Amino acid sequence: MNIGRLTGESEAHRQARDQLLKAEIELRDQREKVASLRRQLPLDTKIDDYLFTEGPRDLSADGPATKVRLSELFARPEASVVIYQYMLGEGQTTPCPMCSLIVDSLAGIAHHIDQTMNFAVVAAGDVRDLRAVARARGWHGLRFLSSAGTSFKSDLGFQTESGDQMPGATVVVRADDGTLRYAYSGSAVLGPDQYRGMDLLMPLWHLLDLTPQGRGTWNPSLSYG
Repeated sequence: MNIGRLTGESEAHRQARDQLLKAEIELRDQREKVASLRRQLPLDTKIDDYLFTEGPRDLSADGPATKVRLSELFARPEASVVIYQYMLGEGQTTPCPMCSLIVDSLAGIAHHIDQTMNFAVVAAGDVRDLRAVARARGWHGLRFLSSAGTSFKSDLGFQTESGDQMPGATVVVRADDGTLRYAYSGSAVLGPDQYRGMDLLMPLWHLLDLTPQGRGTWNPSLSYG
């Protein structure tokens, strides 16, 4: 059975589709190779036990705000902590539309995320500002932390000296001796020697890639009229 093949498709389309299928299989194999290499990164770099500020899990509540250390994010001790580096605060005075698109997608699967990892969204700005964005966009089920007053963002390369913010994700694990170890970071910056790793977290991009129009020049907005 040729799943997804149209009865009566042209010979030109069939030949081109067969060539594409070969490339898709090669891409799958390469993607799995890259994921394997990522999992094999040495876990020998210690990371500080940063102190964040967090509000209650119930987004409808304004407070109280509490202090929580990175080590305390391991609600599932055996699982990694995955942090989305949200762009808000310091040089980023308004919420990043691209980051918001990503977290929109992640909020929809929050109940699945909770089963597999420890996840949090961290911004450099005041936790109340981050929670206001989360409340307005309906990001229930995720944890929202502020790294304000710490070197967390700059230490990991997600904040410049001038306060400009960078998007991305960071993974931290806890070693058998209880120390925190740096596992991985990826960003959305694309340059000659850089990797646009955030594509992995953006299902909309993959949907657009299915179409003849592709991604084009479209960019997300915080709202649409």
